[in-house]
Amino acid sequence: MEETRRRLFFALAGIASALTLEPVASALQTNGVRPPPQPRPSPNAPDPHVPNGMDGPRPTVGDGKAVALANQKELRDDVTRLSAMVSELREQVNRTDSSAMLSVSLVKKAQQIEKLAKQVKDLAKG
Repeated sequence: MEETRRRLFFALAGIASALTLEPVASALQTNGVRPPPQPRPSPNAPDPHVPNGMDGPRPTVGDGKAVALANQKELRDDVTRLSAMVSELREQVNRTDSSAMLSVSLVKKAQQIEKLAKQVKDLAKG
């Protein structure tokens, strides 16, 4: 039984020494000089192999005041259009009989007004 224990001990010692000596031997072969680490490219970086201008439009940085003025003008135009649509809908509702069913054009006009009102709300938020 002692013989099997000895064999097991020597086998484990041999494996441990082999695992320990492998890094030391590889370090001696490279003369202790490690190659410099290579940088990893960012996945969000533009592709360096694609020529400039070929990878899509470049983001433009606009003047904040110009954008604000354009949004304000668009907001005013949309509010004017919304007001006109609401007055048209009011006239159509006044002309129809309240006991009769609503026409499809009234429902479509109301949907258009809702859509435009949502656009105005989104523009106003910025």
